[in-house]
Amino acid sequence: MSKNIDRRTFLAGTTAGSLVLLTLGGCKPGDDKKAANTAVQTAVAAESGSAQPHPVYGMVFDQNKCIGCGECKDACNEANNLPPGISRLLLERQTTHIPGTTCPICGGPGDCDCERVYVRVSCQQCQDAPCVRVCPTGAAHRDPKTNIVTMDPDRCVGCKYCIAACPYNVRFINSQTKVADNCNFCLGTRLSKGLEPACVNACRHGALYFGDLNDPQSIISRLLRVKDTVRIRAHLGTNPNLRYVPVTKQGV
Repeated sequence: MSKNIDRRTFLAGTTAGSLVLLTLGGCKPGDDKKAANTAVQTAVAAESGSAQPHPVYGMVFDQNKCIGCGECKDACNEANNLPPGISRLLLERQTTHIPGTTCPICGGPGDCDCERVYVRVSCQQCQDAPCVRVCPTGAAHRDPKTNIVTMDPDRCVGCKYCIAACPYNVRFINSQTKVADNCNFCLGTRLSKGLEPACVNACRHGALYFGDLNDPQSIISRLLRVKDTVRIRAHLGTNPNLRYVPVTKQGV
C-alpha cells in the first residue's frame, strides 16, 4: 500500500473512534468469541480422530495497547524488502472524542490528542478471500500448508483484479516487483523458518498476537476465549482472520 492510500474504503461505515465498544460491519463483540470456541471444538474433534486439523493462522490487534509508534510497519518493510513508500500495513489514526464535548482528560474543547487511538490497516486474511476467487491465473492463492492468502509472483500478470475485488482496499502493486502484494504474515521470509511475523516480533507494547486458530493451546485461541473482539466488515461474509480488541472507554 502507498503511504498516501485512500483508506476510506477500508474504514467505510465506521467513523472516527468507532472501534470503541461499537461493532465493525455489524459484528457484535461476542461473535468472535463464539467463533474462537467453534474453532477450538473443531480442533479438539479432529485431534480425537486420525487426522490433524489444518492450521488457520490469525492475528489480534489490541487497540488499547497500540501507541502508534510505527515500529511494526518498519519491521515489516525491512523483513519483506519493500521499496520506499510501500508498506503492507499502516496505522490509521483515529480519536474516541465525541464532537461538541469537553475532553475528559485535559478539560479542553476536544481539539487535543488525549483520546487518539490507532487501527491496523492491512490484509484481513479472509477465509473466503475475494482476491483469490477473481484471480485469473491463480497467482493470488491460499498456501496449501498454512492456509494463508499469499501471492505467486511468477504467475501474476498485473491485471489488478484482486485489488479491485478486495473490499478492504489493502492490496497493491509492488513498484519493485510489478506484481500484486499483500500482508501474508511474513510467510516466505519468517513464518516458513519458524519465526513469528516481523510486526509481532517488533511490537514492544503487546498490541499484536499471532497463532493458529485451530490450535486450542495457541496464544491467540486462548486470548479469543476471554477477550471480546470484532472484525471489520464482518457482514460481507469474508470471514477475516484479523481480529481487533476495541478500546474500552471508562464510563461507557
